[in-house]
Amino acid sequence: MSNSRWVSSSMPYLTPDAARPDAWGAEAAAQGRKGTQRIIRAEEVPAPPDIALQLGLREGCAVVVRRRIMYLDDQPNELTDTYYPADIARGTRLAGTAKIPGGAIRLLAELGYVGARVREDVVARMPNPEERALLQTAQDEPVLRLTRVTVDSQDRPFQVDMMTMPAHRQHLRYELTIG
Repeated sequence: MSNSRWVSSSMPYLTPDAARPDAWGAEAAAQGRKGTQRIIRAEEVPAPPDIALQLGLREGCAVVVRRRIMYLDDQPNELTDTYYPADIARGTRLAGTAKIPGGAIRLLAELGYVGARVREDVVARMPNPEERALLQTAQDEPVLRLTRVTVDSQDRPFQVDMMTMPAHRQHLRYELTIG
């Protein structure tokens, strides 16, 4: 497989692991690549309609969003917006732009939010102008939009990730345990 294509699995991003504090960097290193990220912003905003629906909130309720650009070998590979209900994230490192020691999944576990179930939806579409600029794609290059909703054992959604990736650079791998 060409080294310009990225093969990714979701599992490392769903479970806290003290031995693997940076899932993105570890996954890239395992493939002989360099994975880094830049947090562009973190802020409290009114929940957009689609995010409110995913989190089971009323439209306009406060959520915290963190926007990151994920780099693979110094090239933008993914634009990720992660949303949390404000009552979970407000006043925590989730609401800031600093890197979170051990990662957000570990911090969420410390706060009592551990994923029991996840739903992922993937669609292909053309990027908007901001996505095109941040991901450095050509006018005619589509993106994949992966939406991941993480739900706890009480069936409460507590995290929504909206990941936008240049389609021609991606290979998403799903391995499921049955039963």
